Amino acid sequence: MVYFTLFSISLLAATLLPGGSEALLLYNLSLGYDPILLILFATIGNTLGSIINYFLGYKGINFLIDKGYAKSKQLQKATQTFQKYGAFSLLLSWMPIIGDPITFVAGILKYDIKKFIAVVFIAKGVRYSVVSLLIT
Repeated sequence: MVYFTLFSISLLAATLLPGGSEALLLYNLSLGYDPILLILFATIGNTLGSIINYFLGYKGINFLIDKGYAKSKQLQKATQTFQKYGAFSLLLSWMPIIGDPITFVAGILKYDIKKFIAVVFIAKGVRYSVVSLLIT
């Protein structure tokens, strides 16, 4: 149940909804749960959340802006970053505040989904691995 909870929180944290999953990861690590499984579940959940952002951008940008779920200023900054740096900007998908909009913009710009998943999975996996080193 611990792994599923971390997966779920990590998934939600990667969407455009506010939230974080690192504290739960560190807490579970302090309780002695398997670090490899924790990192894996957090990474998969967080990557899946970014895939949701991608498809929201891919299919629903106009709806989200009209309803106020996507902020135009934040979106514009993320678009400029993505257009300037391309796939390298996806390596920042793990970062608070800018990471979620970058994955959203990748969908708007219809970036190759296979490359998207690979880069985002690596970026998020590295982030959770580094965070887990803080407790060990």
